Amino acid sequence: MNTTPSHYNLPSRIKLEALGEQHLGIVRLIKSRIIRKDAEKIIETARQIKNTSVDVKVSLICTRNICSKSIRLLEEEGIGIVFREE
Repeated sequence: MNTTPSHYNLPSRIKLEALGEQHLGIVRLIKSRIIRKDAEKIIETARQIKNTSVDVKVSLICTRNICSKSIRLLEEEGIGIVFREE
């Protein structure tokens, strides 16, 4: 699984991590809370990845600092959430 952002036409500041075969994670380990606006950007990133590689499952890797609206929005888009500690 390719984890180079440029392979998916994404900015180099976005961190990607392979979570398995055909499963890619967008890494967002930040101290502040992930709000709805952040979730919308994550969804756009996931769509760009899926446009490049259709069969890839995309998840968000983050801390537990995420609002409920963001969780619901990500779930509606089919993006899983993997919680990690910093």
